[in-house]
Amino acid sequence: MSLETLTYLVVGLSFALYIGIAFASTARNTGDFYVAGKHVHPIANGMATAADWMSAASFISMAGLIAFMGYDGTVYLMGWTGGYVLLALLLAPYLRKFGKFTVPEFIGERYYSNTARVVAVICLIVISFTYVGGQMRGVGIVFARFLNMEIEWGLLVGMGVVFLYAVLGGMKGITYTQVAQYCVLIFAYTVPAVFISLQVTNVAVPQLAFGSEVAAGGGYLLAKLDQIVVDLGFAAYTESTRSRVDVFFIAFALMVGTAGLPHVIVRFFTVPKVRDARMSAGWALLFIAILYTTAPSVAALARLNLTNTIQHGPVGEETANLVYAERPQWFKTWEATKLLTFEDKNGDGRIQYYNDANPEFAERAEAFGWQGNELEVDRDIIVLANPEIASLPNWVIALVAAGGIAAALSTAAGLLLVISAAVSHDLCKGVFWRGISERGELLIGRISAAVAILCAGYLGYNPFGFVGQVVALAFGLAAASLFPVILLGIFSLRVNKYGAIAGMLSGLVFTVGYIVYFKGVFIEPLAENVRENWLFGISPEGIGGIGALINFAVAFAVSALTREPPEHVRDLVQRIRVPK
Repeated sequence: MSLETLTYLVVGLSFALYIGIAFASTARNTGDFYVAGKHVHPIANGMATAADWMSAASFISMAGLIAFMGYDGTVYLMGWTGGYVLLALLLAPYLRKFGKFTVPEFIGERYYSNTARVVAVICLIVISFTYVGGQMRGVGIVFARFLNMEIEWGLLVGMGVVFLYAVLGGMKGITYTQVAQYCVLIFAYTVPAVFISLQVTNVAVPQLAFGSEVAAGGGYLLAKLDQIVVDLGFAAYTESTRSRVDVFFIAFALMVGTAGLPHVIVRFFTVPKVRDARMSAGWALLFIAILYTTAPSVAALARLNLTNTIQHGPVGEETANLVYAERPQWFKTWEATKLLTFEDKNGDGRIQYYNDANPEFAERAEAFGWQGNELEVDRDIIVLANPEIASLPNWVIALVAAGGIAAALSTAAGLLLVISAAVSHDLCKGVFWRGISERGELLIGRISAAVAILCAGYLGYNPFGFVGQVVALAFGLAAASLFPVILLGIFSLRVNKYGAIAGMLSGLVFTVGYIVYFKGVFIEPLAENVRENWLFGISPEGIGGIGALINFAVAFAVSALTREPPEHVRDLVQRIRVPK
């Protein structure tokens, strides 16, 4: 069976499974639509949370980040996993005890203000749309390669599937769909990792292969990889090139951003009891760890295989570089997506892949007759291309396609439902139309989810960065806007509505402004995104950490200058914090 046929079959069966689950668990009321009726088992909720949280950034982009960034890419591992621990310990049980549907609802009641609730909705929508843009790009990449579609058609198919199980099933349908998606994505991630680990190191466990010797000789995996990339002018794979300040703030932004993500927080409202929220968090951490401990090995093996394919001999020898006319089939198929490109700058018909930004190595390369790096590889393709580069069986490649789509769609559905709930429950019912019936609220929720899907498709077609980068920016926005007021809402009796509103707005405006200034979102960047121009040497991916500190400082300062919260609000905080 051809790869294309097999991929259509595997992906089609997975879609049929998701849609079947959605129809079997269609939401009948707002409780089902927003929080799955609050009767999801902790293990099932742990799987759903893991799938919701491990987006296309985790499945598709994270190993690609580590593969090309080396040691510096591990900051994403530290930030995302550390943030989940913060969420599980500091926020999840208390928010479940509060017992409402959404994060803006908690903020509105805790800070006794509809204005605070509306500001929280604005923050939530900015975060969610930034995040969902990365997910839909992931969907487009997978469809473009494996189903031989143009990206826009792939996005339309993905949007249609999300529409069916998110709009019809609501949180109830999404939860059980995400359980299936977790099983698909984790199987699709670990199976090729085991194959390639055996192939390269003769060790079946990827986590152990990471520290093992290469079967073909040449020493340990990381030492061999260090030597290969250094020979091509890149920094050593195990060497850090970022400043400690930037690493700290990226990790900090990702950690507190994880703990402030509304689509993950809402998962803890779906279980029956506070104890179940804690158990869900523990199960989710276990399920997440399976992928996150495998990713560094996948990244190293992928970089080794890619580099060895292109540069299969000593640097400088005429026959060491791959002849373009003899390139393997995987190279041709990824070229068709324009996510891998070759430009023959010196006209020798061979592929020169090296770091031409390194002046010392570029000078050496000129002596070989090289005139610049000729190969550009989008880091988002590395996990998807890895099984093809390693010549694994077609069924493994098809499985990876299904896993990539599952990862992107699971998070996209959770984000779209959060946007839907913010519009229907927090704005319409909570602020502007208090007398709306449950049926009317459910209808508005479904309409707003459908509109959100259309906007998400547009962002997927016109992304403002690669998947991991876009997701990191979304985490920074969550860190700068929602996390501080949620944390203070649980643990501070003194912070009032004025402080919360001022804190959210100041953190959000500062962070969005910095990202637009250096990255550009829908507009051209206003400044060149280079390290010398960053504030305190902090990259846009880490600036959410500064935004969070600004949020905390403004919230405390404004609260200190205004009257303290009323007695019933202080009682509410005490009830949330103190167990029965």
